[in-house]
Amino acid sequence: MTSDRFSRVIAAIDAANARDPERTGAGGEARPAALVYGQRMSSELVRFVPDASEHLRIAARAQHLERWKIPRRSFPEGRRGYLAWRAEAARFHARRVAELMAACGYPAADCERVGRIVRKEGLRRDAEVQALEDVACLVFLRHYFADFARGRDPDQVFRIVAKTARKMSPAGRAAAAKLDLPPELAPALAV
Repeated sequence: MTSDRFSRVIAAIDAANARDPERTGAGGEARPAALVYGQRMSSELVRFVPDASEHLRIAARAQHLERWKIPRRSFPEGRRGYLAWRAEAARFHARRVAELMAACGYPAADCERVGRIVRKEGLRRDAEVQALEDVACLVFLRHYFADFARGRDPDQVFRIVAKTARKMSPAGRAAAAKLDLPPELAPALAV
């Protein structure tokens, strides 16, 4: 059963993400990229964890909440800059979803729990945090991988898929193995 406040917070997340200036899709069908991403996260979560908690369902939808407000280009190039950007973005997403949740009537403890999931605190130790990571990896592989891989060196692509697989749980890797990926990438998922 879905609570009224849950419906309101999902609508608030979608309304915020609908303001993303980046579009995805073709021509007149182009939609705000962050909105599409959040909806894909929710759909993938339903497939992967059909009985997910309300906290995890909110975290999945808010994974990249207003991501365009923290542009990658505002951080230094290289791995150190990338990691700093990712950490700052996670804190920002957690803060923003907490604000939206509070406005919809969620108590502070619920806001903090969702924040911990979004920040991925306890990866590998917290089942919900790991599920969010698995879902994010599955969304990447299902919806964004082909464009990402196009024009890249095959060895680099293999290493990236292997690195993605290492972040996933065995159940996540099993779900990824069922996706329509190039057969030469199967060994990368068998970490």
